[in-house]
Amino acid sequence: MIDLNKQIAALSFPAEPAGLYEPISYTLASGGKRLRPQLALLGAQLFGGNEDEVLPVALALEVFHNFTLLHDDVMDKAAVRRGRPTVHVRWNENTAILSGDQMMIEAYRLLSRIREDKLSEVLRMFNDMATGICEGQQFDMDFEQRELVTLDEYLHMIRLKTALLLAYALRMGAYVAGADIDAQQHLFDYGIYLGLAFQIQDDLLDVYGDEKTFGKAIGGDILCGKKTYMLLTALQKADNITRNQLIDTLTSSSLSDSERITCVTAIYDKLCVRQAAEQTIADYTNQALLCLQALPDNEANSRLRDLANSLVCRIL
Repeated sequence: MIDLNKQIAALSFPAEPAGLYEPISYTLASGGKRLRPQLALLGAQLFGGNEDEVLPVALALEVFHNFTLLHDDVMDKAAVRRGRPTVHVRWNENTAILSGDQMMIEAYRLLSRIREDKLSEVLRMFNDMATGICEGQQFDMDFEQRELVTLDEYLHMIRLKTALLLAYALRMGAYVAGADIDAQQHLFDYGIYLGLAFQIQDDLLDVYGDEKTFGKAIGGDILCGKKTYMLLTALQKADNITRNQLIDTLTSSSLSDSERITCVTAIYDKLCVRQAAEQTIADYTNQALLCLQALPDNEANSRLRDLANSLVCRIL
């Protein structure tokens, strides 16, 4: 198995201008699960593909993913990412935007290293993925300005913003390895279900997680009034009195941040929102695992099963 951390650390960028390239190196060195490149490699291994042939895709996906985080952190005004100050905090917002732009360019540069006969289709998939992610981010921002957002709308948004990247990472790896269309689709569907479960788990961790293991401040979504699975489920389950109490708490100017988080969490507890989220995560995980049954039964398949189970069992 290729050492992804070593490969990512080996990516080199010009020394000047330092204000453009240092934040890129800082971001890529901050760790993370390396989930997207790992999925691209597993997608290829599942069908007996050559890891070296899919490595440019894997690296491009990791650089692209981190580019989206730089811009997301600016839009969300997030102060911490993976336990370290975000780029716009350590430098400034303009630096985060421009360095993110350069990371997108670097992603396409890496992608161009794959075999010429595979490049056109991989570029099409990569572009479809990138467009979907941008659409998902726009929906996410639109939701901030809307009072009423349904759970179905939310699930569509996270399918675009989060799940597509996992699904296309797998599909591109499988395509480069020569998998047929049906097999690619099964793997793509696995990635979608896994991504949905992963994002809802992320919403859950934002409320009930351990800040040390989560890598971000707990309660950030509550303080931003962000439309998450937790909030939308609470609004759906609440009676009128509790719903008004929840809305008033989210918008109150008299409460401190810690008081607002405590009050909202208490309402979630009352409405059993945590249990509802855990059940939905389990359902999507099971659907993801069913998709693997139609694919080759080998070590890569086993690792994908283990991955699905481990991602949704992150420490709370």
